[in-house]
Amino acid sequence: MPLPTIPYRPPRLPEDEMRRRGGDFLAEMDRRRSVRMFSTDPVPRDLVELAVRTASTAPSGAHMQPWTFVISGKPEVKRRIRLAAEEEERINYQGGRLPAHWRAALEPLGTDWHKPYLETVPWIVVLFEQRYRVGADGVRRHHYYVKESVGIAAGLFLAAIHHMGLATLTHTPSPMAFLTGLLRRPENERPMCLFPIGYPAADCMVPDLARKPLSEVMVEV
Repeated sequence: MPLPTIPYRPPRLPEDEMRRRGGDFLAEMDRRRSVRMFSTDPVPRDLVELAVRTASTAPSGAHMQPWTFVISGKPEVKRRIRLAAEEEERINYQGGRLPAHWRAALEPLGTDWHKPYLETVPWIVVLFEQRYRVGADGVRRHHYYVKESVGIAAGLFLAAIHHMGLATLTHTPSPMAFLTGLLRRPENERPMCLFPIGYPAADCMVPDLARKPLSEVMVEV
């Protein structure tokens, strides 16, 4: 049965206003950086909730909304995540699990297996993708375009966090399966990305990055 419909009539803005809004948003997102130096200052929980709600406006395959955001500010949970993530990353960096070309690509960024911020940051958010769901009737229902849908939600979450004046990092320890058991998630969910959330530290430093010009990322045919 088709869903009921409602009117959609967003205001049509003058082109100059559209350019101003687009330019302002571009400038804001261009200032965004992945942060690994966080303040321990507390972050209100409702700010994290706002970012999750914003992320959940993302389009998704067949409107299945196949994501779960698991948040925690508990010191014991954050410590367990840090220790487990560092062990996986230590094997990556020191145990040879990362190929040489990958390590060479990471070297200019100065990253290594130490992740102390995972324990000291006010909040950790782990985004899980739902491969399917089980209804109240016990029937398994397939989800569609899961990775694409969850990826869009992750981007909106990242933008929302930055827009509020907070900082984060897309951390993907590989493999990530330890997060499923550690956070007691059901078997239909798989971890996709981990976000530490907080304010940048007063002495925060980030790499001086240059993004690709438009000519390298857009093609008109």
